[in-house]
Amino acid sequence: MERVVTMSVLFTPITLPAPEGPGLVLRNRAIVAPMCQYVIDAEDGVPRDWHLQHLGSFAAGGFGMVTTEATGVEARGRISPRDVGLYDDEQQRAHERLVTFLHSQGAAAAVQLAHAGGKASTFPWLPGQPDGTVPAADGGWSTVSAVDGPVLPGLSAAAGLSREGIAEVVAAFAAAARRADAAGYDAIQLHGAHGYLIHQFLSPLTNTRTDEYGGDEEGRTRLAREVAAAVRAVWPAHKPLGIRISATDWVDGGWDVPASARLIRRLAEEHGVTWVDVSSGGLGGGAAIPVGPGYQVPLAAELTRQLAGTPVVVSAVGLVEEALQAETILATGQAHAVSIGRAALRDPHWATSAAARLGIDRTELPRPPQYWRAGW
Repeated sequence: MERVVTMSVLFTPITLPAPEGPGLVLRNRAIVAPMCQYVIDAEDGVPRDWHLQHLGSFAAGGFGMVTTEATGVEARGRISPRDVGLYDDEQQRAHERLVTFLHSQGAAAAVQLAHAGGKASTFPWLPGQPDGTVPAADGGWSTVSAVDGPVLPGLSAAAGLSREGIAEVVAAFAAAARRADAAGYDAIQLHGAHGYLIHQFLSPLTNTRTDEYGGDEEGRTRLAREVAAAVRAVWPAHKPLGIRISATDWVDGGWDVPASARLIRRLAEEHGVTWVDVSSGGLGGGAAIPVGPGYQVPLAAELTRQLAGTPVVVSAVGLVEEALQAETILATGQAHAVSIGRAALRDPHWATSAAARLGIDRTELPRPPQYWRAGW
């Protein structure tokens, strides 16, 4: 196999800082992005054996950190009835099993805490499934959002959250963070992207409130800041806290990169957020999203530039698929780490394969000794 480089940034360890202590050291800069699996037929939010083999294969495949799929902080916050949750004891025990195995394979474990808001209670995004909101008769539920009405065409109308309802959501995030710590997770990623509840409050496209949770940027970012504050208050100070954001709605007048940079800087300064995973979109039907290889990397690069001088680690995501592509993103300073999604589904050992392609000595490849005969 042709050796491309002898020194790799991708396979240099990186530290996710924390308010106290040395932070979390990842063995490399390849992170598994959260990817919903929709396999919980019992609709109880409890991770199954599928999740153990699915996530465990990435840890055995050499990734530095594995991020669970969007994990509902309450039952009504799940994207679909077949999604994972972290709001009861049985779920917590199942998460602990996942974390234990990920650690046994040398990977750090992160959980993405999520609330889908008005995009909850939807059909699983799987072949043969319909679009739209799951009816109550089929296991669906009433949803909530920043204001009354459907978040997107084709979805049932959500109910705008009252101040008391917002406080309940914030408390649910904090309770899930406590459970994440008890389960042994190393890092939390708050889901503030893809048109889900935090994003529904951030974006002018969906937040037309006139109280302190709407209006100007100060109001629209209030929920995100309150969630981060509540989670940071219960999440150990030696563990990193991150967020995934949609850096732009790709719609004029929507959420954009400068607003994203201001929010992340404030979350870092006030609430100890030290990791941002940079995605985009999820709101605004008809948005012209230039999907293609690495299409969101320029967004990460701009945030990396604007957040220079802060402790924030920026990870780029979005059709980052090839080893040399990932290495180039990092070597040119466009991001500090990369999140791998679809490519990891195709090859759970993407990280090990990438290391081999980049010229890492076979004795240093991040793979279990049981796989030594694979060669690479």
